[in-house]
Amino acid sequence: MYAIELAGPDLGQFRRVDRPDPLPPGPGRVLVRMKAASMNFMDVAVATGQYPGVTYPIVPLVDGAGEVIQIGPDVWQVAVGDRVAVHSKPRWTAGEGNASIAKTTRGVNIHGSLIEIAELEAASIVKMPNHLSWEGIAATPGAGIAAWKGLEAASVGPASTVVLLGTGGVSIFALQLAKARGARVIITSSSDHKLERARALGADETVNYRDQPEWDAAVRRLTDGVGADLVIEAVGGADFNRSIKSVRYGGTIYALGFLGGTTAEVDLLSVIANGLRIEGTNGGSVADLTATVATIAAHRIEPAIDRSFALADLADAYSLMQRGGHFGKIAVALHW
Repeated sequence: MYAIELAGPDLGQFRRVDRPDPLPPGPGRVLVRMKAASMNFMDVAVATGQYPGVTYPIVPLVDGAGEVIQIGPDVWQVAVGDRVAVHSKPRWTAGEGNASIAKTTRGVNIHGSLIEIAELEAASIVKMPNHLSWEGIAATPGAGIAAWKGLEAASVGPASTVVLLGTGGVSIFALQLAKARGARVIITSSSDHKLERARALGADETVNYRDQPEWDAAVRRLTDGVGADLVIEAVGGADFNRSIKSVRYGGTIYALGFLGGTTAEVDLLSVIANGLRIEGTNGGSVADLTATVATIAAHRIEPAIDRSFALADLADAYSLMQRGGHFGKIAVALHW
């Protein structure tokens, strides 16, 4: 069978390799024929040497989708023929996890999704709704869990206002999941075209931060000076204090990205005086993915896929992810 390997921390070190076919799966394990994968910013960090703890050579891409083709003894979670999403952290089945569990990550220190047939723990995969494409399934684990957990952190419901920064995978998933809960959504972008697409998916208010660089003031205006209940903070960097200024007293900032930089000067006085909650995340459990999928199934949510690339165009997928020109998720179709 075939796989794509990243030989080292360099985008020029991808190679297609021939690997031995897997043996029949043991107890609690399954074989999955991989059909699609999706891109996350951490995949770029792995491929450029910016992510810690990578074991090279590595089969890249954290998130994937496939069809169960064989099951081992004592497998009850799935059956042959099921269409499944593959969780990135196979040992994180439920709860908050711990440092050891969180560090065992597909595409980082165990092999990821760009492989013809993957041998996996049955407890690390989730059966997916039939209305989703392979690319839609692959798009769900990382971005879907992050968005769902952010909404859960602030107990988002019909009376809530949520601010989403940018129109990447997590923000668009959060838009769709927040609207499923009946929440009001304000979303930012530098592109009017992307903001129009966000409105088509249900966004209530949009802010072009190129035209309104003080977008926190715009959020305050749109909330009658009160502020939002939740900011899903996917940017970081110098703009982090704008997120602090955007939330109401007792509000939540859910930090999960660093596109604007990994360090930020925080207005600690505002955090304390306004009783703000700042929570970070590096993912969630298989149980979190299952809960996310339940919402997707109930509301027939279709993950927004900006583009799907062939394996031969893998470098173009990484390039698009690097420059951030996408809306929603970037997928890779696995046709060997």
